[in-house]
Amino acid sequence: MNLVSLEEALEQFDPVIGLEVHVELNTQTKMFSPAPNPAASLEDYAPNTAISPVCLGLPGSLPVVNHDAVRSSIALGLALGCEIAPSSRFARKNYFYPDLAKNYQISQYDEPIAHDGQVEVELDDQTLWTVEIERAHMEEDAGKLTHVGGQTGRIQGAEYSLVDYNRAGVPLVEIVTRPIVGSGEKAPQLARAYVQTIRDIVLGLGVSQARMERGNLRCDANVSLMPKGSDTFGTRSETKNVNSFRSIERAVIYEIRRQATLLRDGKTIVQETRHWHEDTGKTSPGRPKSDADDYRYFPEPDLLPVTPDPEWVESIRAELPEAPVTRRRRLREAWQLADTDFQALINADLLTVVEQTVAAGCSPASAKKWWLGELSRMANEQGVPAESLATPEQVADLESEVVAGTVNDKLAREVLLGIVAGEGSAAEVIAARGLAVVSDDGALIAAIDEALAAQPDVLDKIRDGKVQAAGAIIGQVMKSMGGGADAQRVRELILERAQG
Repeated sequence: MNLVSLEEALEQFDPVIGLEVHVELNTQTKMFSPAPNPAASLEDYAPNTAISPVCLGLPGSLPVVNHDAVRSSIALGLALGCEIAPSSRFARKNYFYPDLAKNYQISQYDEPIAHDGQVEVELDDQTLWTVEIERAHMEEDAGKLTHVGGQTGRIQGAEYSLVDYNRAGVPLVEIVTRPIVGSGEKAPQLARAYVQTIRDIVLGLGVSQARMERGNLRCDANVSLMPKGSDTFGTRSETKNVNSFRSIERAVIYEIRRQATLLRDGKTIVQETRHWHEDTGKTSPGRPKSDADDYRYFPEPDLLPVTPDPEWVESIRAELPEAPVTRRRRLREAWQLADTDFQALINADLLTVVEQTVAAGCSPASAKKWWLGELSRMANEQGVPAESLATPEQVADLESEVVAGTVNDKLAREVLLGIVAGEGSAAEVIAARGLAVVSDDGALIAAIDEALAAQPDVLDKIRDGKVQAAGAIIGQVMKSMGGGADAQRVRELILERAQG
């Protein structure tokens, strides 16, 4: 299908988006059982080892609410500006799927723990957008299916499927926005920035690992279109489990274009779930989208209502960290980086690690240089997060060696390779690899004399006022000494030689 452009789509239609973000909490045990919680660690469990009778829905097993999960849910609700319900209730959401051993999910329906909030989101141009939060409710995650065979990794065309119940019962908070209207061309960017803000909130609270590539934080993006001048929402699609900020933006753009093309051609939009394909940048049909009535919700009979003590709630509120928008504006003012550089840190999800590096003693500009430059490049090559390669303290120590003149920028890159390889601190790598800058005059003079012998006219040029001619000798000395010479000292010695 030949899709209309985004610009053409927005000339005729106003997009309406709604975002559902699922946050896996990092409690030590699962939502309703004593089984270990895989979302608390970055280590992988062998399939079907982090389980209990409750996870598997075995006869006679009974759920018990995880106190820490309730606390984390309250903290997240408060950080979203929500009201905390004096009493909330769990419900059974009934549906069959092989990754749900009980044939129902314990969730919350009409009595969520948090409701009616709002979050300030900062867009790339630093404008603010207030996103209304309808609810944030507690639930348990389902297991994971791995479809073997076929070409897409999906059940269609698979030879067989494997089920891993390690994730079953992992505590979740699902954050649901109210419909976002009026964002126009900024709708895709707003969707991405909102999920980034949620991740910042979650990380600030310390309630989740929040790694999208591991499924700790997942987004379902709902998109519909209204004809210009109308106030009636169109039929929505729900793109499931988009797992990167960039993909969220791309998925919203694609759905706007796809739906606009269908409506232009006189076709109807099907209310359905859709799958995002990172490789093609397209969505594909999933299943018809169910309404709440289809799940036959009813109160969970094995669990009492959650009734948090108001004083406990207020004590949690008192411990809330700085809001993401406030934090960004504080750091932007304090660091005095160019807007493009600061935004690049946000887009690369490096703001926190750079902040930690600055706190360790590095200048903001240098911290930005290392994390957004060399470390990001190496991370992309290896397919890992940049912060897994080095610690903020290691980067700050490396930069201190540069500032002290122990190594220059070129040598510092080699030192960084040693740090990433696990060879120790910057000082240890410098000593072990012999990377310290050569500032000994004797060694430098010998290298200078050798270079001047090959270019004897340089000194005459310098004496005639063409000081820039020294650059050729400096370059030759640096080359002969493997980049390990003190360039400034080399320059001084050359000028001294020219003077007599």
